[in-house]
Amino acid sequence: MTRAYNFSAGPAALPEPVLRRAQAEMLEWGKARAGVMEISHRGKDFIALAQKSEQDLRTLMAIPANYKVLFLQGGATQHFAQIPMNFARRGQIADYIVTGHWGEKAAKEAKSLVDVRIAASSEGGKFTAIPPRALWHLDADAAYVHYTPNETIHGVEFHDVPDVGDLPLIADMSSDILSAPVDVSKFGIIYAGAQKNIGASGLVVMIVREDLLARCPKDIPKIFNYAEHAANESMLNTPNTFGWYLASLVFEWLLEQGGVAAIDARNRAKADLLYGYIDNSGFYKNPVEKSARSRMNVPFTLPREELDAAFLKEAESHGLMALKGHRAVGGMRASIYNAMPLQGVQALVDFMKDFAARNG
Repeated sequence: MTRAYNFSAGPAALPEPVLRRAQAEMLEWGKARAGVMEISHRGKDFIALAQKSEQDLRTLMAIPANYKVLFLQGGATQHFAQIPMNFARRGQIADYIVTGHWGEKAAKEAKSLVDVRIAASSEGGKFTAIPPRALWHLDADAAYVHYTPNETIHGVEFHDVPDVGDLPLIADMSSDILSAPVDVSKFGIIYAGAQKNIGASGLVVMIVREDLLARCPKDIPKIFNYAEHAANESMLNTPNTFGWYLASLVFEWLLEQGGVAAIDARNRAKADLLYGYIDNSGFYKNPVEKSARSRMNVPFTLPREELDAAFLKEAESHGLMALKGHRAVGGMRASIYNAMPLQGVQALVDFMKDFAARNG
């Protein structure tokens, strides 16, 4: 059985060298004489891994010294609630920019904890574009502005950081973190579920400006309090040690590839190849406005819906897996995160050409 090209939106493909290294170290990691998930998170070996992984992430993203890096549990969805719990007073306004399913879900989840205002939304256009910044209606007294830079389901991506003045900008970067350089200093908080570009599900990485931690109320349980996690170096309780370990291997792999700038160039080449073929095929279509297209998630449709099942079945037989679009939008979706090589995208394009020639 041969390994397929995995276009899953998440949990997603991991770099093959990372998987092979994890396989080799499964029984004995380093000098621990046990697997990494079997040793104490408070032992010197794991503490060294934790410190190095944070430093590697700081290097990759050029994280300023006045930001804390947290390795937390749960998925990003948990933090849709935990963020307003920590950074807004009950009844205070928080502005949300909604450009797809996950931004919409973040806003809905926050409503029981904060006065959510939808400051801008592209729902009227079926989430196929980014609302122009000039049309956003931000509240000067808002606790924060929340947005999703890349919408995994709809394939919509911001290609610059929106200017929100002095308001803290919070970004759910679950599906585009580490895919391109970003100026961390423009954000109050960046958070990301790990299962797309960082590693395994069950781990969340958060980058938070230190002054914002003073907002965390002391009357919420410590386990939900980000300031407590920061004070305890992400070890307030037993962390997801295996997920943290995998993330550390991915960070090392990224550094070996030349860092985020080098990965960005690869990602652009992959996206250009796939979108270029779709646009010129006369058979496939992408619904997203060109200026807002995602480099990570490429949705596309076939000319007739009855072809979908055959496309998926044949694609899998060609070693191209997980191309079915999300049920909310249908069609197909190719997720081409950092771990997807250019050869994988070329294999997909070659198959798409052949399928179109036989079914056009």
